[in-house]
Amino acid sequence: MPVSAPLEHLLAHSSNKFPAQDWEMVTAPEQHGLTADVRSKIEVALDGLPTTSFLAVVGGDILYNYGNIAEVSYLASTRKSILSMLMGKAVAEGKIDLDLTMADLNIDEDHGLLPIEKTATLRDLLVSSSGVYHQPGSPGSNTKNIPARGSKTPGSYFHYNNWDFNVLGAAFEQLTGRSVFKAFEEDFAGPMAMQDFDPSRQRMMGYEDASRYLAYHFFLSARDMARLGLTMARKGRWGDNQVVPADWVFESTRVHVPADRMNESVKSRIAGYSYLWWIPVVTNDTPEWRGAFVAAGHFGQFILGLPALDMVFVNRRALPDELAIARNDGSFKEELAAVTMEDFLSVADLLINAKLSAA
Repeated sequence: MPVSAPLEHLLAHSSNKFPAQDWEMVTAPEQHGLTADVRSKIEVALDGLPTTSFLAVVGGDILYNYGNIAEVSYLASTRKSILSMLMGKAVAEGKIDLDLTMADLNIDEDHGLLPIEKTATLRDLLVSSSGVYHQPGSPGSNTKNIPARGSKTPGSYFHYNNWDFNVLGAAFEQLTGRSVFKAFEEDFAGPMAMQDFDPSRQRMMGYEDASRYLAYHFFLSARDMARLGLTMARKGRWGDNQVVPADWVFESTRVHVPADRMNESVKSRIAGYSYLWWIPVVTNDTPEWRGAFVAAGHFGQFILGLPALDMVFVNRRALPDELAIARNDGSFKEELAAVTMEDFLSVADLLINAKLSAA
């Protein structure tokens, strides 16, 4: 769908550059509406949140940063959107067929999956609608109103369950012959010249007595997360390389499960769920949100991309004991202060509205 005339004007003045090893700062932030008054409002907002770092990128340069954007910390569920990105190339190459079922892949659990659960496809898992309600091997699922085992036909009912996401990681590794972390290193970290990526920090974690399938946990910095967001905002490109197929970017960021079909409370700013991405609401009055996507992780780990404005936003809430949160010792501290989706988007709004006002 074409962008509106004002947005075309904004994109015409975008540099369309990509950062080298180091990010550069926007040379004239006021041209993007970032005045002293706007900056003050942003800092007041962020000071009132448990945010540890925040980053806004426009045209491939840093428009605004807060906190230590080089700090590496736990991504929580933001990891899921990264897996979606990785799957694009494998699907395009024919290594992954999204119509493969759990039975086709010999996916099972120690106490067995039900026959109906074994009919779930990888596509069902991508939209968190597998119909498999086996206990997941990691925290972070929706633990309320869990349907009974075997009560839902795969693909018919959305329930946010880490079993789906963890099994997708296992299926990716089975079908591609590479670990999720090795694929990330080779396909993204290297080509994107990530500054803070450490292969030794990435690890599988979870409750080994709950499921055969654990979580593939990432530990990244805000400025490296912004490279991922910029790639998606640029239709899968990084420089001259198509690191994520453009068709996959489109397919994985359009609504597959509308908000009104979800069985849980969905924030008012979210229109639905795609292939491991949350999709914001777009109205006739907010064309700048067309094509937008959000990766969201517990406690306040977010990536927001707005292709229509060539902007990317990242929020981090680094944790005091990041490994204890993710490992299988019962230390998942729900009581820790978190940055909500609404909190994050309200800060992003200040920069987005400033950008629009400067057009």
